[in-house]
Amino acid sequence: MYVRKFSCTHDCVAPKVRQVEFTTTFGSLLAGFGAGLSLIVAIGAQNAFVLRQGLRREHLTPIVAVCIASDAVLIVAGVAGVGALIQAAPFALAVVRWAGAAFLLAYAVIAARRALKPGALAASGPAARTTLTAAVTTAVALTWLNPHVYLDTVVLLGSLASGHGTDGRWPFAWGAVAGSTLWFSLLGFGAKFLAPVFARPGAWRILDGGIAVLMTALAVLLVVP
Repeated sequence: MYVRKFSCTHDCVAPKVRQVEFTTTFGSLLAGFGAGLSLIVAIGAQNAFVLRQGLRREHLTPIVAVCIASDAVLIVAGVAGVGALIQAAPFALAVVRWAGAAFLLAYAVIAARRALKPGALAASGPAARTTLTAAVTTAVALTWLNPHVYLDTVVLLGSLASGHGTDGRWPFAWGAVAGSTLWFSLLGFGAKFLAPVFARPGAWRILDGGIAVLMTALAVLLVVP
């Protein structure tokens, strides 16, 4: 009896290859998304500032945009291999650490003064508003003068991305950027749902007092081994 042999051609193998590639890419994307969120969703100076501006509904869009864009640049830099350069330049990190500590202490003083002056705690009104330049500058400083952002976002995420190989590291990066975008959008634009709570000056007093304590503690932790 004649038995015809079946030969699997390229057309037969290609769908399986594409399925494996999609699975790998999607897995790297999800891994980056989870890793990005795990590093960003934490109580810190940047998040506290975004939350406060979200409650005030003041210059929120440019502030959220600055935070997202900054994270995207840092994540891409880490995946591209800049983390190795940062690890080789401890002096630069030391400069950033002391500059960041000084800025955090200055911001802590400002927050403490707001907490001690009920008249300045209104969420709206000419006397309570800050300029766009001041708000954006603060967001930039709280992001880029934090040495941990270089160690966590650039070095750590870059190392995690390298574990996904040449084909998976960039999907990992885009997943991390997506996680950052989601978090800052929810934190900033979702803060309005807490507005009824912060309609009272006492709530703003507690928030600004907490921010002052947080900023001071972070400044100390930056410079104390």
